[in-house]
Amino acid sequence: MSGPRRLPGPPGPGRLRVVPGTHQGQERLYVRAADGRVLAWYDREAARVHLPAEDDREAVLEALGPFLAGPVAVGPPPVPTPADLARLSLRPDDDLAPNRPGEALLVALERDPAPARRLRPDPRRRALAAERATGEALDRLEGAGWRVLHSVPLPGGDRIHHLVIGPGGLFTVHSLYARKQRVRVADPSVALGRHEPEPLLRGVRAAAARASHALTAEVHPLLALTGPAGLRVTAPPRGVRILRDTDLADLARAGGVLKPADVEALHAMARDRGTWARA
Repeated sequence: MSGPRRLPGPPGPGRLRVVPGTHQGQERLYVRAADGRVLAWYDREAARVHLPAEDDREAVLEALGPFLAGPVAVGPPPVPTPADLARLSLRPDDDLAPNRPGEALLVALERDPAPARRLRPDPRRRALAAERATGEALDRLEGAGWRVLHSVPLPGGDRIHHLVIGPGGLFTVHSLYARKQRVRVADPSVALGRHEPEPLLRGVRAAAARASHALTAEVHPLLALTGPAGLRVTAPPRGVRILRDTDLADLARAGGVLKPADVEALHAMARDRGTWARA
């Protein structure tokens, strides 16, 4: 039986892309081939270029040339974990990790901006402000061993605003704009100021249930309020945690549920768009 076929030669530097990214809170520069494969990555802090295939050395170093600061070591990477292998095999279009907070809203506003003259503010702008505030607070958890994904798409056009994975477990986080408004919660309803109550908590719980199904792991629902003037809970919500966006840092204190290897494995699964096709 003949061995695996090899490409006729290493890729030229003109066919490579250098893409920034992070791994376990550390910044990296990934060198990708035209088909999306990761050929190498540059760890600035360690001053090392991790190069899985020596055949790619010349092209990779030429592509990274403008980004290298001082002398660097070049060599093979450490033995990859299963999570590393899953991440490296992802095509860029299927990788949800680069999503910004409110990614879906940003795309929608670019495609269909609100008219210049409008009697009331576009509600999408307020929703985007809430997701950005929540997302920024959650991203700060990464230094404590947590992983965060934003704007995770679900079948049927729904989405999870934020998915958080860390030592304290897994959480779906729904962002709600409540700037200078009093919030009243009577499960399953949530009311903002003088607005009529809406059964928001049903959707918050449903998103967590769909995430549990997709990831085959227990996922807890969380409602994050952006800038509320006050919070009154008249009927304790079943299984839903409610926090102000300024209190999301409290999640970093939770632990004892997932080991670091489990966090990385679940993050690798969750960042794959294909995982959510079964949600």
